[in-house]
Amino acid sequence: MNRKKAKRQKNKKERYQHDGRYRQLRTTLFLRTILLLITDAVLLFIFSDLFLFGRFANFMVGILNRFIYHDYDRALEAYQLIFRNRLEWFWLMGLFAVFLVSMWIYLRNFTKYFYEINRGIDALIEENPGEVILSPELSLTERKINHIRHTLEQRKSEAAVAEQRKNDLVVYLAHDLKTPLTSVIGYLTLLRDEGQISEELREKYLSISLEKAERLEDLINEFFEITRFSLSSITLEYSNVNLTRLLEQLTYEFQPMLSEKNLTCSLEMERDMTLRCDVDQMQRVLDNLLRNAVNYSFEGGTIRIGAAREGDDMKIRVSNRGNTIPKEKLERIFEQFYRLDSARSSRSGGAGLGLAIAKEIVELHQGTITARSEDERIEFEVTLPCGKI
Repeated sequence: MNRKKAKRQKNKKERYQHDGRYRQLRTTLFLRTILLLITDAVLLFIFSDLFLFGRFANFMVGILNRFIYHDYDRALEAYQLIFRNRLEWFWLMGLFAVFLVSMWIYLRNFTKYFYEINRGIDALIEENPGEVILSPELSLTERKINHIRHTLEQRKSEAAVAEQRKNDLVVYLAHDLKTPLTSVIGYLTLLRDEGQISEELREKYLSISLEKAERLEDLINEFFEITRFSLSSITLEYSNVNLTRLLEQLTYEFQPMLSEKNLTCSLEMERDMTLRCDVDQMQRVLDNLLRNAVNYSFEGGTIRIGAAREGDDMKIRVSNRGNTIPKEKLERIFEQFYRLDSARSSRSGGAGLGLAIAKEIVELHQGTITARSEDERIEFEVTLPCGKI
């Protein structure tokens, strides 16, 4: 409830800020409108004074007197009949003319802003270098366009880096596919060609072939993981889940991996804790975190999983003892296809997508995920809004 209230206050504050930023544009348009109205009034006064009553009237009476009537009184009477008796029509004609000219000037000044914005958008589309510069009244729009330009440039750069990293990883995986495949073919060939082979040696060859085939399967799965991450978008289907049972089930499924490194798993949380989330996607997050903890734990250590409510949030922590991750690498650990150096040479090293996927899923849940590492301890913390249960 407090989160929603804070969000409403934030939106209200942003609306006031935007309203203040557009004040200069409104003030400029208002002053120009007032100036235009004053100009219209002056023009109408001049039109009335000169055209209907002033020098123009004397000029027209003189023309009528000299060329038509040759009598000043008759010329004045004719002028009265033609102009003075139709004063309303001339007023309307003058008012209409002034209105048309005023509207043309006003629209010309107003559409100038659209032209500037359009020019800025064209520069954005054409990826022209340099900042977009607009009139001072459009300072907010100028900042937004330049912010979009910087954001697009940053995303383009990040996409290029991710694409290069993915390509390097694909090359690495393709190269690694050859090693276990060659081993499998070699040992299976020995089993086929060696007629007189002991049962012990046969068992050894089969065991090695199976191990290499499993490694081959892992590498192929990594290829599928890369393709799935590149082509799919994650959508959430919310439901209420018993978080305690979910973590208990997950740790049970990891028992074979834990046994390989003589690890134990400690679950520290209350019974029957509930959370509103997408069960499948959240299981994917926890799976990635636990798998990461197993891969980078010292042998014989303990992986600790904790969960607790803190205010309106649920905090889930997964920690293990392992080599301390340097700060510069810790900052990049959630990037796509980024892997620690130790993962590149190990059997457990994946495609570098697990933590990137976990981060995306957590952020789709309006949550956050962070990592800390010091004194040979690695800890990941997931913060999620509890929501309505």
